[in-house]
Amino acid sequence: MKYEVEHVNTFYYDTAVDQSMNTIRLKPRTDECQRLLSYKNEITPVTMPKEHVDLWGNHVESFFIPQKHTKLEVKTTSIVSIQRSPFIRQIEYSPEMRYIFHSELFHDHYKSFLNETSYTFLYQYQIDQVIQAVGDIENPVEFSLQLMSYLHEVMNYDGESTNVSTTANEAFDLKKGVCQDYSHIMLGVLRARKIPARYVSGYLYVGENSELIGDAASHAWVEFMAPGIGWIGLDATNNVEALENHICLSAGRDYSDVSPLQGVYRGGNQTLDVKVQVKKLEHE
Repeated sequence: MKYEVEHVNTFYYDTAVDQSMNTIRLKPRTDECQRLLSYKNEITPVTMPKEHVDLWGNHVESFFIPQKHTKLEVKTTSIVSIQRSPFIRQIEYSPEMRYIFHSELFHDHYKSFLNETSYTFLYQYQIDQVIQAVGDIENPVEFSLQLMSYLHEVMNYDGESTNVSTTANEAFDLKKGVCQDYSHIMLGVLRARKIPARYVSGYLYVGENSELIGDAASHAWVEFMAPGIGWIGLDATNNVEALENHICLSAGRDYSDVSPLQGVYRGGNQTLDVKVQVKKLEHE
């Protein structure tokens, strides 16, 4: 699949702002399944961003606007090609996979994706409640699939019940939230089971007449490390494997590592307008 993504963030300020410094993560990743074909950013007021790749392999652009302004617009246009095939349900948990999964080397290598964070922290009673419902499954692949189905069943998608600061334990007790909340809860449980897992932010192409649920501005899901195989994406919001309609922007330990736009400025209050359009392109 080939997509064009247009993402526009517009900040409106109550009073003139100066000394504005911002960081954006809006350039899609390239990996074994996704290829970034083109990327362009347009920032108003005009500035020259500096780009680097962070610890997690994400593209990060930083820019400074010294002059006074009452509006800041960041528009990015990306074209990506994605080729992923469903295969997780065909994976057999072999003795070799079991050996890798229980090895010290495996857990040391992915330690960053095994540690809990303030976003993914769950209380022990919450973890026990999930294990009791899902089952004490040794196979990490099967457990991850069952966990995804469980969260999809018990959680209600509700864009009004939580906000960007809501933690996994808070959303778990509410039993409702958005894709960010589903993902943080799933990360907390997987890591408690010693399954390395990371938070993925991006876009979801829903197309016409689709039953998939995703925020109009962005989407989030989880990737877990299948021993000996690699990262596999699971979208608990929709109870599906992340495939060709999941466009990856960034990956990290939780939302704080992949926030699309962060910044500081000197001035009054602000309002933010976000518009995202994902368009499927015909293969040439």
